[in-house]
Amino acid sequence: MSVNNKVVVFNIDHKNYALYVNVVHRILPSVEITPLPGAPSVVLGIINIEGVVIPVFNTRLRFLIKIKEIELSDKLLIVKTSKRKVALLVDDVKEVIEFNGEDLVLSKGYLPGQKFIEGVLKLGTDLILIHDVDKFLSPIEQENLDNAINDVQNY
Repeated sequence: MSVNNKVVVFNIDHKNYALYVNVVHRILPSVEITPLPGAPSVVLGIINIEGVVIPVFNTRLRFLIKIKEIELSDKLLIVKTSKRKVALLVDDVKEVIEFNGEDLVLSKGYLPGQKFIEGVLKLGTDLILIHDVDKFLSPIEQENLDNAINDVQNY
């Protein structure tokens, strides 16, 4: 099967979500997150991975899930967007799943207000939302993040 038929399944608040395996760079344990002034509210802050400043997205806030304190058991999914690497704070990373094309329903705007959903994976009675990390931030949020990171790097 191709990487287009593989997803990394992660868990937030006992619900499963997924990203295509080709955008996932690494999985790390949670680390201390440095606040980033001027960043969009969905950005918790930044981390330094091998000399690279990586913004950390609050997936709970973006997915409209109850916010909780960061725990040592939480994970950071380091993913590649078209612009940069970012980290998604998740409760746990479950597994890599291969699926058949007939198990996938592309969103095509079926989920109002969920423009960052790329599709829905049907596995038995379970439905797993597949996210498009390039759409996590609006253009204005992306510009604010760029400016905030530039300010830190030029400081």
